[in-house]
Amino acid sequence: MCRDKRVSIIIAYITLLSFVSKGIHASEPEFGSTRVVFQTNYGDIEFGFYPSVAPKTVEHIFKLVRLGGYNTNHFFRVDKGFVAQVADVAGGRSAPMNEEQRAVAEKNVVGEFSEVKHVRGILSMGRHADPDSGSSSFSMLLGDAPHLDGTYAIFGKVTKGDETLRKLEQLPTRREGIFVMVSFLLQLFSFHSFHLKQV
Repeated sequence: MCRDKRVSIIIAYITLLSFVSKGIHASEPEFGSTRVVFQTNYGDIEFGFYPSVAPKTVEHIFKLVRLGGYNTNHFFRVDKGFVAQVADVAGGRSAPMNEEQRAVAEKNVVGEFSEVKHVRGILSMGRHADPDSGSSSFSMLLGDAPHLDGTYAIFGKVTKGDETLRKLEQLPTRREGIFVMVSFLLQLFSFHSFHLKQV
């Protein structure tokens, strides 16, 4: 093979890599302007949301946050390298709920499945066998989980607090059926939202 042909192939390869790389970044969803913060005794976790990917799910989570639904809730599951999962609001809170909180917490959201991948930091709705049975439980991915892609609704991603997730992964756990559960109640102190200024 002549030198010019090899150079042309190398240039074509570099151009292709550049195109693929730009395509990967272009396909990542954009965050909306609102952030939500989980406060735990292991540190804060900040979330950004994908309203263009899962608008109904994002709206539902925001409504629960505004109503204080997640306050005094807990993580019931921490599976190292897989997920940290927040309990359903209706059964997971230590404080009693008012009628409005309960009505929203028990409402199911249609499954908004997308092309976004389940990688570390992604927020993914919990559900039962029915794809439209998500209500208020959701997971923070602690590793890549391609087997969940396209079957669980992704609605956001951790934007700050990966060090808190790493601390959660070190907690003592026990296996209960298919779940890896934390060995003690891991309570959330508060869950609140704030808006970022539009640039």
